Amino acid sequence: MSVYEAIQRRRDVRAEFTGELVDDATLWRMLGAAHRAPSVGNSQPWDFVVVRNPATLRNFADHVAGKRGEFRDALPPERAATFEPIKIEGITESGTGIVVSYDHDRGGPQVLGRATVPETGIYSAVLAIQNLWLAATAEGVGVGWVSFYDPEFLAELVGLPHGIHPVAWLCVGPVHEFQQVPDLERFGWRAGRPLPDAVHQETYRG
Repeated sequence: MSVYEAIQRRRDVRAEFTGELVDDATLWRMLGAAHRAPSVGNSQPWDFVVVRNPATLRNFADHVAGKRGEFRDALPPERAATFEPIKIEGITESGTGIVVSYDHDRGGPQVLGRATVPETGIYSAVLAIQNLWLAATAEGVGVGWVSFYDPEFLAELVGLPHGIHPVAWLCVGPVHEFQQVPDLERFGWRAGRPLPDAVHQETYRG
């Protein structure tokens, strides 16, 4: 499919995983696409930890469930009722987790292009995630980004060295289908913005 088709079809997958593992050849193609992402100063500050051990997947899923409960309990009652049926992860169902990490020291002390905007390093890791996600969509593979966790817990769980920070846990696996409408819209949490509302001419108020 074209890149435009992949962008249109891409979804944050939670409940649609088939339970089968993504095969190694496809997984490596996706990781290859991620590794070709643009990065500030060509620093390539990312690493990818592939997790398939069922005990590790279950451990992380239990941790995420606890964080989900904390978020739900902090919501006003009407928002909690909207949130309750929304599935936020497919950690065990996907069978494969990819932890994307960020190394601020990758590329040395003078990273070309990062001197005045240090966040460009972490932006680079996010671009790698986007590349992986679109490649996965083109392969018919689902990806779900899990963000209900303590970074320290995840870093210890997958053995990240000191100074290496987790950016995302991605659930990756074949899917029955891609939903036509994103989950957060389907369940009434929040609708998307029309493109004209996001485009400004010359200045923000223009």
